[in-house]
Amino acid sequence: MNESGVSDTATPHGGRHFGLDWLRIAAFALLILYHIGMVFAPWHWVIDTQRSYPALIPPMAMLTPWRLSLLFAVSGYASRMLFARSDSGGAFARSRNLRLLVPLAFGMVMLVPIEMYIQVLARGYPHGYWTFWTRDYWRIGAFYGREFPSWEHLWFVVYLWAYTMVTLVLARLGRLPGAAVSAWLGQGLRILWAPVLVMGVLRLSLLFVVPEKQGLFTDWAGHVSYFPMFLFGFTLAAQPALWRPIARHWPLALVAALVCGGGIVAAEMTWQGDAIPPHLAMAAERGADVAMGWTMTLVLFHLADRFWNRDHRWRRTLSEAVFPFYLIHHVAIIFFAWETLPLGLDPWVEFAILLGATAASCAIFYLVGRRIGWLRPLIGLGAISGRADQPPTRSISAPTA
Repeated sequence: MNESGVSDTATPHGGRHFGLDWLRIAAFALLILYHIGMVFAPWHWVIDTQRSYPALIPPMAMLTPWRLSLLFAVSGYASRMLFARSDSGGAFARSRNLRLLVPLAFGMVMLVPIEMYIQVLARGYPHGYWTFWTRDYWRIGAFYGREFPSWEHLWFVVYLWAYTMVTLVLARLGRLPGAAVSAWLGQGLRILWAPVLVMGVLRLSLLFVVPEKQGLFTDWAGHVSYFPMFLFGFTLAAQPALWRPIARHWPLALVAALVCGGGIVAAEMTWQGDAIPPHLAMAAERGADVAMGWTMTLVLFHLADRFWNRDHRWRRTLSEAVFPFYLIHHVAIIFFAWETLPLGLDPWVEFAILLGATAASCAIFYLVGRRIGWLRPLIGLGAISGRADQPPTRSISAPTA
């Protein structure tokens, strides 16, 4: 640790930032809990309980603005480290295609159909799964109230691949933020307000112009937040001097995040469920979302750098397991919720079942898949280069995006 509060390993110099590995692991663990919570929350989700619980609004509203921004920022950092290790831009693109598009295709063929089947089944679909998977899943357009095709939770993989390719093009054109931009952000409080200003203006300018609809070519409101976060992580890995202003200003960032979070919770408690707030209140909440997403990411990056940047024998295995867990967890939650909700169980019992069954499904999916050579690339794992539970060595490998 140096005098500025930045760990001596914050600048990787070819090494791995273990703190961001732990941050990524924790973020995906929270994502699983968040999706289980959505089963019980007042907001409409893929599948809902017969009763909703408004007590879930405050914690979930405090988590929503930054959970995805954080993941894209960590992924950007990892992508920059992988880019630096690649022989060329073409080699980097081929690597990303293999690690992202192959699992995406596998998920679209084998995992997403289970989710879509349950959704149309809930709306009266009369046939079995085999008929659905061999015939109706492949249609285009509306069907039993759902739009086909759909990548469901795998949208994150699609966005991540697109952001990676766009960033690669910008790198070849020499249009990525460089040392001059990093130096400018490091002056005064600019790292706190400048990105929020840019993303906030873009987000609010689109608010009442384009619909907030998920999709690679429709989710412009998401792109103006997520892509800058990806670029931030990518730039931070290339310009480690940015760690210093983050270390200086993280307390102010935390205060700003808590203030914005309080406003978001107040808005969500006032207009619960599918209630639509007035335009001014909606604009204020969207602005608070952007500000909290940025400032909370700065806080968590600093904490990861200062306190978590150390290795552990479980770190390598957990880091490898994150992507397979992500692929299967959403399917598992929906399947077990569909099977158990008709039983009318106590909500705590239902939560325990969903958590335990989802965790078990994720573990089995990963532990079985990692030992089968041809299955590894389908679930986002690289070729076998040794046992995953061997003690890791400090190398130039970076967190898998």
